[in-house]
Parts: sequence; structure tokens; C-alpha cells
Amino acid sequence: MTAVKVGLCGASMALTSYTQRFQVLEVQQTFYEPPRAATLRRWRAVAPPAFEFTIKAWQLITHEARSSTYRRLRAPLSAEERAEVGGFRWTPVVARAWETTLDCAAILEATAVLLQCPASFRPTELAISRLREFCAKARRPTGVRLLWEPRGPWPDDVVRDLCAELDLTHAADPFLRPSLTPMAYYRLHGIDRAGHVYTDDQLAELADTVHGGPAYVMFNNLARADDARRFLELMDRTGARSA
Repeated sequence: MTAVKVGLCGASMALTSYTQRFQVLEVQQTFYEPPRAATLRRWRAVAPPAFEFTIKAWQLITHEARSSTYRRLRAPLSAEERAEVGGFRWTPVVARAWETTLDCAAILEATAVLLQCPASFRPTELAISRLREFCAKARRPTGVRLLWEPRGPWPDDVVRDLCAELDLTHAADPFLRPSLTPMAYYRLHGIDRAGHVYTDDQLAELADTVHGGPAYVMFNNLARADDARRFLELMDRTGARSA
């Protein structure tokens, strides 16, 4: 791969325009409510063959039913199902949600699936046990990397050891913590708020962080398209993208 790939978490523009500007897109819709197969096939057909998709795993796998994100489900969960989702519980509901996620990945020919955890997913023995069980039982297609973004107070040594043990790529916000795996997958949420616009100095710091790669740099703030454009221009001026 190119040493550093830059893209957005959510296209925020027509896909045809997006693919002319960026090499990779992290699909967000698969987290809230997986799109219909026909929609995914249309996206794959519109994108050039070399264009790369990554996707977020369906929220039923990672998030408890009390999460406000569940308001975007087309079909509400039953009371029994609500007790069986989130936190990597290996239940029939979660197993089906994972297969649905993999179906989406297959249609898009996605190279990676992101397991983004809420900040409430803490490094307890129970949480770690559930993550291990999920990784042991969940089907993993060849060539599809699993990305894990723990957002609570997870110690570096715990994250590093679990990523090595479970073959996970550590996804992180580079302004909060470094990626702890050889392949870095950075998601930039905005410093303190989604409305943050990254300064030239901050983008230069980011370029130093990822220089030579291998790394993905995925902007997820409100100004993500413009910030990513500015970052690409900086990387091309300095030669950091393909070092």
C-alpha cells in the first residue's frame, strides 16, 4: 500500500467526487443501520477498482442498547434483544450482526472492519474476556483487517498485548495517543470538539507522526474534507506520504 493513505470517516460529498480526491473511505452507515445490498453494490461500482473501503462494524456488536445511536435502527430491538447486544457479548444477536457486517464488507470489497468501542467500555476482566471470546468465535475473512478503537482509559500495555494476541490493528486519535501496532489507523475526531479545525502546526505534527507509514489517516471532524485536503497537500510537499 501507499505508505500513508488519507481519507474521511463519512464521505460528506458525492462518491464520484470523493474518489477523485481520496484513496480510501471509512463507511459510517454500517454502524447505524447497514445499507441495503443494492446500495452497497452501487457504491462499489461507482468507485474505481483500486479505491479502498473500510467499514464500521454494526453497533449491535460494540454498543449497549442504551446508546443514543440506537435511535437510527429501522426496526427497534425487542426487550430480550436489548439485553444481548453490545460489549462484544457472543450472543445470537451479535453473531448475526457480525455476519451482516461481513456481508457489507464483502460487497464493498472492504479491506478492514472497525470495532469502535464507546468510552464506557472499560478495561475490566469481563470486558477483556468478552473481547477475547468475540475474536475467537467471529468469522474473519482472509484479507480483512480488524481495527479496534478503545476510547476509554485503556493502559498502553493492555492494548498492545491484546492487539498482538488477537491480531488487531489499534485505531486511535493521534492527538490523544499513538497507535500501538505496526500498522497505524488514525481517526481524527477534532481536538476537544468535532467543530475543531486543525491548524497548520497540528497538521505538520501529524505528518511527522505518520511519516513513512504504514498508516491510515482518517479525518472525522466537521471540517474533515478541507482538513484532509490541506493535509494531503502538506504530505505531497514534504514527500511524507510515499516515504
